[in-house]
Amino acid sequence: MIQCAARRRAPYRMKEFDAWNRIKKATDAAPDETRPYFHDGEIWWIRLGVNVGYETDGKSREFTRPVVVLKKYNQYSFLAVPLTTTQRPSPYRLPIGMVEGKPASATLSQLRNIDSKRLVRKIGKLEGDALEAIRKEASRVNFG
Repeated sequence: MIQCAARRRAPYRMKEFDAWNRIKKATDAAPDETRPYFHDGEIWWIRLGVNVGYETDGKSREFTRPVVVLKKYNQYSFLAVPLTTTQRPSPYRLPIGMVEGKPASATLSQLRNIDSKRLVRKIGKLEGDALEAIRKEASRVNFG
């Protein structure tokens, strides 16, 4: 295991890179036929994994986190924004409403291209103009 600085916690915490690597290898080895269908505006649990520094990590033993599909490129790849249930004011977070019974926010500074093999379970779909609002704010935050 590699020791990394943690965010707003004790000076250091151990990240589970080895455990994540086993799950990542199994995820990558899954046959293409098992890729689920997905669409823009859907909210999914994905295997986001353990990442470096201030990048958003997945949670739990499966290293999952909910994301919004911002832009589907093809059946293999999409642009996603991770969600958080930590509620604190930030110019990089946009509240999107309730997700599985908890108030959630899009973490606009953490946009990421995702392979569809990481998709675990569909949670739902954004309602109304929420997808366009996230896209607009993500563009403003990331590209000025």
